[in-house]
Amino acid sequence: MKLKDLSAFNDIVIQCHDNPDADALASGFALYTYFKHLGKKVKFIYRGKSKIQKSNLLIMLDKLSIPVSYEPDFNEEPELLLTVDCQYGQRNVTETKAKNIAIIDHHQKTVDLPELSEVRSSVGSASTVVWDMIRHEGDEFLKLITENLNLSTALYYGLYTDTGKLSEISHPLDRDMLEDLVVNNSLVINMRNSNISLNELKITGKAILGYEYYIKNKYMIIEAEPCDPNILGVMSDFSLETSGVDVCLAYYETPEEIKYSVRSCTKEVHANDLAAYLAEGIGGGGGHTYKAGGTIRPEKLDADISANKLLRQRMEAYYLSYDIIYAKDTTLDTSEMTRYKKLPQKRGCVKLSDIFPEHSLVSIRTLEGDVDISVEKDLYIMIGIEGEIYPIKEEKLKRSYELWADTFDKEYEYTPRIKNLATMEKRSITAYAKTLRSLDTSAIFAKKLTNGVKVFTAWDEEKYYLGNVGDYIAVREDDPHDIYIIKERLFDQLYQKVD
Repeated sequence: MKLKDLSAFNDIVIQCHDNPDADALASGFALYTYFKHLGKKVKFIYRGKSKIQKSNLLIMLDKLSIPVSYEPDFNEEPELLLTVDCQYGQRNVTETKAKNIAIIDHHQKTVDLPELSEVRSSVGSASTVVWDMIRHEGDEFLKLITENLNLSTALYYGLYTDTGKLSEISHPLDRDMLEDLVVNNSLVINMRNSNISLNELKITGKAILGYEYYIKNKYMIIEAEPCDPNILGVMSDFSLETSGVDVCLAYYETPEEIKYSVRSCTKEVHANDLAAYLAEGIGGGGGHTYKAGGTIRPEKLDADISANKLLRQRMEAYYLSYDIIYAKDTTLDTSEMTRYKKLPQKRGCVKLSDIFPEHSLVSIRTLEGDVDISVEKDLYIMIGIEGEIYPIKEEKLKRSYELWADTFDKEYEYTPRIKNLATMEKRSITAYAKTLRSLDTSAIFAKKLTNGVKVFTAWDEEKYYLGNVGDYIAVREDDPHDIYIIKERLFDQLYQKVD
């Protein structure tokens, strides 16, 4: 769905969930501003049993002039009801009658969505979704944000609070928005330092005192009463400083959601992988290597299982689900593996010095994260099958690839961008890329995984590559220590069995 798809409606009500947080208020504020600019009759409301009381949100409403109203008895029937940061029909949003329904959200889908819906569960906030939708309507509409300090600050704070003070950001769109916003930093500091009430301070202390410690795998579980999600991060950050604790999980449960924070200080456990594992099939989780978090939808759980039981089961299962391989010190038994050869592949490729001058320090943004690199005369960037990027020297490039076309037009979920860190100028990598065809048909041995594995490659002993059941573990025929993971969805596109 695009925002222009809603332009046919003139009487619009924007509704967020019954217990609005900063992200709901910010994303609703942005939509209100957009529709006001189009001359629509628009109203921004929330319903439910109680009015906003948290100090940081009251400051946000007042200082940023957010035009939301508390309407517990709302009985109008607008031409369009647009729910934001929630989904119409969920338990956390009071049902409002309307002639047409639309949804904009970033949580996991839990209801049947109407035709007019935009739900992106991979991004960190509804603020990000709305920002991205507005900017795609053109520069005129993007100026509604960039030239409005209050709105820009609101969107920043919405993402900030929904991602554990930005520690749980995993999608590049979130980082793009952060870079483009102009923010009232003093106000953000004010709101941030008004985040915890005295009651929540007690909740924090009580939760930490009730910790559970599992000595075998050195992790801690902390169950808290419902509180601001950011406080879960405070609990887990503090607890991770304890000797003998490598991983900490802090969570709370409400009828609407199970919210959790994950922290890790060991290279064998990436917090973002653990966060995703805990929510698999029942919610969503992500973040960074050492800090992450997520949300589980209670309606996705069986009636006889509590959050307490579920998280303990999944934590235990996580540690049993993965073997660890240090490729530098390991050789695989290839007698139980099948021999394959690489298939010719078309790849995008760009010479870095064609984009920015030699010796420039640049940052390349992809779905997998940001890569900082210096532009060298003979350095190229290859664009992989899913938009991943990796550097390659000219000598190796010419040995392994041949030119196929002078353009490259493949589309990805997120198109890699490159930024000159000196001038802050941003450019699209694919606009400069050419299409190459691989010449490398080297052989590998590979087999499907029947248990998860974490591979620390011979060239990177600090970061593992995760393989789940069904993925392939592979080793080059000519290098027994070149062990790596190939995702199941990609294997048949990349390799062919050798008879």
